Amino acid sequence: MSISNLYTEHWADYELIDAGGGRKLERWGDMITIRPEFQAYFHSGLPFSEWMKMAHWEFIEKKGKKGVWKELRNGAPPSSTVHYERVQFHIELTKFKHLGLFPEQRINWDYINEKVSSEDRFLNLFAYTGAASCMARNKGAETFHVDSVKPMISWAKKNMEKSRLMNIRWVHEDALKFVVREERRGNKYDAIIMDPPAWGLGAKGEQWKLEDQIDSLLSTASGVLSERGFLILNTYSPTIEGETLQELVSMYFPKREAQVFHLNMNTKTSKKLYYGELVRIDKPHEIITAA
Repeated sequence: MSISNLYTEHWADYELIDAGGGRKLERWGDMITIRPEFQAYFHSGLPFSEWMKMAHWEFIEKKGKKGVWKELRNGAPPSSTVHYERVQFHIELTKFKHLGLFPEQRINWDYINEKVSSEDRFLNLFAYTGAASCMARNKGAETFHVDSVKPMISWAKKNMEKSRLMNIRWVHEDALKFVVREERRGNKYDAIIMDPPAWGLGAKGEQWKLEDQIDSLLSTASGVLSERGFLILNTYSPTIEGETLQELVSMYFPKREAQVFHLNMNTKTSKKLYYGELVRIDKPHEIITAA
């Protein structure tokens, strides 16, 4: 199993304009931001002086993972709505530099659009603000949204309502604990997507490190994935390499077609930004090709 490059794309309401010097310049609808990005270790396509003329907000890192947003244009709104097809996402500036949406996930939203049907049970683990949940529910799937952070579930509900959707099933729990219980109960899902953080906290404040949990996560997920189902896993941890994921996939999904990709996005200035590893356990008799 070789590891190939896969490229996610911009869309009308989002552009990765430029990246470099440890930062990235992005457009979210009409709002333009500058954020730190440790994978942007190369020179930017445009000089930073040009970035400053374009951007409305710049995130300034403080201690730890937190920081503050610096307003670069008077009257710049701190929140907005981003559309993708008929689904709508509320975005806003947070003290953790995120805006409530991971645009590189667009490639997975397209996969959900293509593969998920109203007959499927869809499981979104580490579900954050629910972009994938909304995409699956829009296809009519019975959708389970699992996250350990209550404010993120509230944000996901807002996205569901903005998108005029209903009846996503909300689960406030540690993702791994939930899947362990589902496996014990014999429950199966036809589609599973996981975008676990490299580090974080569980529903009761437990510390989470992906490198300590990835083996258990894939092992347990294999027990709840239906025979006709697919699984998507994203990792953005510098300690988990593609070769490690290949070994785990071969171990826990030995009879399934699978691929591991390096996920990337090109900037408008032709720079390539890396977004981690992407694993796909495809539906039977299906395989994805990439550059």
